[in-house]
Amino acid sequence: MTDFSSNEIPQFNEDFRKSRYHQNLLNFKLEDLLDREAINLDNKNISEFIKNKRILITGAAGSIGRNLVKQIILFKPKRLILIDKSESAIYELDEEIREMRISGIEIVSFIGDVSDDKRMKPLFQKNQPQIIFHAAANKHVPLLERNAYEAIKTNIFGTKVLADLSVEFWVEKFILISTDKAVNPSNVMGVTKRFAEIILQNLNKTNNSTQFIVTRFGNVLGTKGSVIPAFKKQIDKGGPVEITHADVKRYFITMNEACQLVLEAGATGHANEIFTLDMGELVLLKALAEKMIRLTGLQPNDDIEIIYIGLRPGEKLVEERSGIDEEDTPAHHPKLRISRLAVVDGFEVGHVLTQLEKALDTGEDNEMIQILKDTIPEYISHNSEFEKLDILRAVKAEKNITE
Repeated sequence: MTDFSSNEIPQFNEDFRKSRYHQNLLNFKLEDLLDREAINLDNKNISEFIKNKRILITGAAGSIGRNLVKQIILFKPKRLILIDKSESAIYELDEEIREMRISGIEIVSFIGDVSDDKRMKPLFQKNQPQIIFHAAANKHVPLLERNAYEAIKTNIFGTKVLADLSVEFWVEKFILISTDKAVNPSNVMGVTKRFAEIILQNLNKTNNSTQFIVTRFGNVLGTKGSVIPAFKKQIDKGGPVEITHADVKRYFITMNEACQLVLEAGATGHANEIFTLDMGELVLLKALAEKMIRLTGLQPNDDIEIIYIGLRPGEKLVEERSGIDEEDTPAHHPKLRISRLAVVDGFEVGHVLTQLEKALDTGEDNEMIQILKDTIPEYISHNSEFEKLDILRAVKAEKNITE
């Protein structure tokens, strides 16, 4: 491996940014990173589903929400109701859409927190949404291990607020954008998304107005804070590329595939169904980093070093697509999989939410997480300060058995 002195590194970085290799990196397509064909679903069902409807999108200014908006516009909804708690982001999205000058579609943009029922209810009353795509979420795994309050507030209580209003105002379909991290969760983000799924499952049993549907997918290529932009930034600087562990594997999906999946789930899905795409084989992050480096015309570890920094809080080595009790069934498209939400016995949603509200008032992370662990037994923390709660749970279980 080439040995650069501390004085030579800045010049190398500057030369690299000006080089043809750097231009290769900027110009490659994200799809080039997938060792499979891109998946395209039939738009006919989606067009019939969206046209002339009042569509509400939460988290509309985020990576997935923004792309959903741009795809949904093409199918001519009657009204697009856009919600995001970031003022600047929703402003920029609103301006961008209006500059497109698409006639016949009413655009209504709101600044709002989905967990604020006082803000959400008047919005439902005035706009009467027929279809909801719920993309608003806190999603960054290591950060949420240190900010459990925000994860619970948005991912759990935000979903509960919107779901209850959907039933009250006779929304036709509610599509939750979930994650493979909700399967046997190992972190705060994953368990809060799993709880959100269970809230919808519970409502599917008790209402006749709204169908609640779940979509799950792996890492979306190119979203903010995801691995691809991080690797690109590190390669842009001339390395090193940082990977948490040599054996980390993830499922990947393109942004276009993710949005198609969400729209297809809305168009053809029914209550309690989970939609996933056949995302191919798990991708070794080490291999992904090496491929990105080679796409620049450089060689891994000769020109750009790869180093291992250790698993981050809450991180698994390998993600899972479905739970042990969730059996995939074939769908109308060969790359589409549908399963049903597994039955959760003895789960009193209202009681648990009351406990969580009290825990939020105390601000004690351990208390919040203990409630989630007691409620969702498959939630076992990885590389996290909350592993101590799993040890405590095991000790209590053993003590109960011996007694």
